[in-house]
Amino acid sequence: MYKDKKVVVVMPAYNAARTLEQTYREVPRDLVDEVILCDDASGDQTSVLARQLGVEHVIIHSSNRGYGGNQKSLYNKALEIGADIIIMVHPDYQYTPKLIPAMCNIIGERLYPVVLGSRILGKGALRGGMPRYKYVANRMLTVLQNLLIGYHLSEYHTGYRAFSREVLESINFNANDNDFVFDNEMLSQIIFHGFDIAEVTCPTKYFAEASSINFLRSSKYGFGVLRVSLLHRLAKWALVKPAIYRKP
Repeated sequence: MYKDKKVVVVMPAYNAARTLEQTYREVPRDLVDEVILCDDASGDQTSVLARQLGVEHVIIHSSNRGYGGNQKSLYNKALEIGADIIIMVHPDYQYTPKLIPAMCNIIGERLYPVVLGSRILGKGALRGGMPRYKYVANRMLTVLQNLLIGYHLSEYHTGYRAFSREVLESINFNANDNDFVFDNEMLSQIIFHGFDIAEVTCPTKYFAEASSINFLRSSKYGFGVLRVSLLHRLAKWALVKPAIYRKP
């Protein structure tokens, strides 16, 4: 608990058996009340290991629903069990759970309702081994997104995120895409509905066991990001009213 607020960590997992334990061991269980892991039809022992480690809630998809579909199951479950602060930590150990206390503090003290762990603030991304083409694409997309969306973030593409309950209850995340562009749609929704976002510097690690998408899927993601940003601008001008910006 954080000042009587229930803290829940959610983990979107796919073939994470090699890195799950290392990630889970760094979760501060004196602060985090419960952990939810969603196994998106992995081909390894991810869900078995999660139960062995003591993860309180293990959701198993019988078929792969995609990164966005995984998160939908996680956030719906977190709201169902009464979470007040929800923090997404990838179980591939690319992001350290050691930032959870700082993110809880920012939300729990009502400074900001959303916190992102930014790889771009400082030199965390390149120092951690982010491929240079991904770094350049990240910077270019972020500049365009800031212009189109009318906000200012150091990056829109981090998977390390924390939300207050109010935020998740106020955005229609279940209407979002089931693939990787889900993350960008969520940030677009959050900004569209007037919530402020904080960023904290986050070290990151790129290594063989960490999850990553290939160049083709990265390109598809990039075009999806631009589509979301253009849609956001058109919706702000009241020229379109997509389902993702309607209240749930």
